[in-house]
Amino acid sequence: MTGRPGGRLVFATRTEPKTLNPVTAVDAASREVIQRMDADLIHINRVSFRTEPALAMSWTVSSDGLRYVLELRHGLRFSDGHPGDADDVVFTFQVHLDEKIHSGQRDLLTLDGKPIVVRKLDAYRVAFELPAPDAVAERLFDGIAILPRHLLEKPYREGKLAEAWGLRTPPAAIAGLGPFRLKEYVAGQRVVLERNPYYWKADAAGNRLPYLAEVDFVIAGTDDLQVLRFQSGESDVISRPSAKNYSALEKDRERRGYVLQNAGAGFEYNFLFFNLNDLPANTVPQIALHQSWFRRRAFRQAVSAAIDREALVRLIYLGYATPLSGPVPPGNRLWIDADLPQLVRQPARAKELLAADGFKWSPEGVLMDAEGRNVEFSILASAGNPERVQAATLIQDDLQQVGMRVEVAPLETRSLLDRVQRTHEYDACILSMASTDADPNVEMNVWLSSGGSHLWHPEQSSPATAWEAEIDRLMRRQIVTRQYADRKRMYDRVQEILMENLPLVPLVSPNVLAGAKKDLGNFRPALLDHYTLWNIEELYWRVSGAGARR
Repeated sequence: MTGRPGGRLVFATRTEPKTLNPVTAVDAASREVIQRMDADLIHINRVSFRTEPALAMSWTVSSDGLRYVLELRHGLRFSDGHPGDADDVVFTFQVHLDEKIHSGQRDLLTLDGKPIVVRKLDAYRVAFELPAPDAVAERLFDGIAILPRHLLEKPYREGKLAEAWGLRTPPAAIAGLGPFRLKEYVAGQRVVLERNPYYWKADAAGNRLPYLAEVDFVIAGTDDLQVLRFQSGESDVISRPSAKNYSALEKDRERRGYVLQNAGAGFEYNFLFFNLNDLPANTVPQIALHQSWFRRRAFRQAVSAAIDREALVRLIYLGYATPLSGPVPPGNRLWIDADLPQLVRQPARAKELLAADGFKWSPEGVLMDAEGRNVEFSILASAGNPERVQAATLIQDDLQQVGMRVEVAPLETRSLLDRVQRTHEYDACILSMASTDADPNVEMNVWLSSGGSHLWHPEQSSPATAWEAEIDRLMRRQIVTRQYADRKRMYDRVQEILMENLPLVPLVSPNVLAGAKKDLGNFRPALLDHYTLWNIEELYWRVSGAGARR
């Protein structure tokens, strides 16, 4: 719907961004801001899941599927006014394919172990040469922000790209091709974006987008404070509130003048996983001891059988969630393996699995391994995410029913991720992932044994287990297979292998919940990230002067 220009949108974000660098940003708060300032070549529509032209106005594919030629829109300008062309595209992919950069995109841009080759044809055309056919090559471009070579080539050549575009970088030194640009950052308070006057998009009537003049990301600190700001009118949109807070908002929406939407089961996947890393010699001895249990498939299967997922849905999410029975969330109807058996709580089955694997129980009911050691370990959960802490506590109770002694260890998110990704000083952890696309290609970095997001044992030089090697083979094969039915068959097998071995124990998938001021036009929550700001260039105020005031 055609909108009216002007006005300011206030969005209360839970945490402060850690960087404004689109190459190194991995946290949600950073990406939330950065993606409003950047644009990709081909974009996946967050509602239809279809690809659509973005910075590339058109593209052609060779008959063998190995060569894509993308033609850029003419007259592109970065938000600092500098022209954007094929040189920026080639530079962007050079950065992401550089092994020294450790870009999360590199796995997606590598097929059959070989990287995509990117060549400039002229100022507006770029060729992408694939080493093997890719079933969804055009989807690979989504989310890869085209970088300004004129600003980032120097730090890249000097090996300092990771330090570029920190939070204290002057706004004039940061530029993108998205609808907004950086105006101001106030530490601990807010990030302010202003309309990019050079943005390439226009609405159906030819009016330049975006409609909004300014977007303020106000740092709320917690989910509860985020909700309070929305309730009081200090912010205009709320994205993914907790089920508890959503229920509270429902009671007050008529009086407060906002609308709420329950978009249903989404793409978020909550899971429990164990530390299966190869540990250095100086690791805490207890962790190595506990790994002797964690590495046993029957132990992981027993843990899964002991968990009451329906209780997680009922007690934590108040019904606004779905129990998981596999590694693909229910919102992804195209790729979920519907034939996987439902995971229901079976404590008797859990005990059978443990007993058959050599575990036993003391007279007091405490589970012991074959050497007579009590089975006790800790589960990390983000202290800033009450739902995960509560899930860990409920799982603690479930596992106690089969004799396991479990400690819940809430940690600040940064410390938790440091233990999981760097030091590997942990037993088990509860985390979540949320896909940015329905297609399995975005999961390559998770399921490949060499992937940086292969959480239970990342960046393996060669697969540690036969089943991981089989997943590697299937994932690499499906991504070069062009027929959906054949790909689906292979990805179904990947899901089966994951459920047989349970490196990630599925828990629940929360519904996508959202809200906005009733006068906000074109507000359409999506199942994919970003759930409420995905079409920010189209959002507008139906009434002049509407929206939160500073």
